[in-house]
Amino acid sequence: MTESNDLSAPDRPHTVTVSLGDRSYEVTIGAGVRHLLPQVIARLGARRAVVVSARPPRWAPETGVPTLRIPARDGEVDKTLATVERLCQSFADFGLTRSDVVVSCGGGTTTDTVGLAAALYHRGTPVVHLPTTLLAQVDASVGGKTAVNLPQGKNLVGAYWQPAAVLCDTDHLTTLPPREWTNGYGEIARCHFIGAGDLRPLPLHEQIAASVALKAEIVGADERDTGRRHVLNYGHTLGHALEHLTGYRLRHGEAVGIGTVFAGRLAAALHRIDQARAEEHLTVVRHYGLPTALPPEATPEAVLPLLRRDKKATDGLTFVLDGPEGPALIADIPAETVAATLAAMPTEAAVTD
Repeated sequence: MTESNDLSAPDRPHTVTVSLGDRSYEVTIGAGVRHLLPQVIARLGARRAVVVSARPPRWAPETGVPTLRIPARDGEVDKTLATVERLCQSFADFGLTRSDVVVSCGGGTTTDTVGLAAALYHRGTPVVHLPTTLLAQVDASVGGKTAVNLPQGKNLVGAYWQPAAVLCDTDHLTTLPPREWTNGYGEIARCHFIGAGDLRPLPLHEQIAASVALKAEIVGADERDTGRRHVLNYGHTLGHALEHLTGYRLRHGEAVGIGTVFAGRLAAALHRIDQARAEEHLTVVRHYGLPTALPPEATPEAVLPLLRRDKKATDGLTFVLDGPEGPALIADIPAETVAATLAAMPTEAAVTD
């Protein structure tokens, strides 16, 4: 289990640049950085703003311009096209133009949904993300992937729309309940296997910065998932299926933790890694206090159809797996091997709130 959630940090914020030419932007990480929002909006030249916030009003920073504030709820229940439509209608009623700005303030489901609304409104309106959960700060708010769910699966409708800036205020994390910490650690744990190295000894703010820096470097090299960016989905293929199968009772980071353990086992079954490396997946995931066993409903018969709907599954069952040259996207994996690996995973009682 990871140490206590120590939020002590340097006096000066840490800045990571996502290098995408004229669409480059900065991710600023530190205590109180939400108060930089007026400066960011002034730099953009926006004359009005819409702030969509899942946080109490006291956490919503001033913008410096006339502002419409829309309350939101974090969680998969509102991560839908219906929510996107309602947001865009509110933008239009307010008279927002494509020269203005949309601001998200919430967890990963809020940054995803608001990001997609901004991408679609006027075919693209600037968006600034203020992620307020650990999961959103280390992953969801960075990289420009925006999406909502369909009844058939997770993140099936979306667009690439890079933010103009991301402000990761670590003060927001002081109010997180324990399960939201665990949720965020799922994305940090998988970074161990995609190039970040062992982050476990580092203080939390350095783990956040290292996770963001790794993602920024990968996104800068492959913005639209045509190659290397696939590695960011490590643990996510099974993870997304488990979220959907449990009706999102299992949180994203929790599901990614289980998916990471499974990825190690599947890579070993395919002789891409040895048993010691597979066990390392279990050790790292356990360190962060994440679940490592399947929920009881995750039988091979229930899971395999969901895996076939995954966005990467264009050529049979497809997973990002560790290997002798690092993680890679492996296509057309035999269904029998996947099913056998699933059947060999331990199961436990479903996660409850």
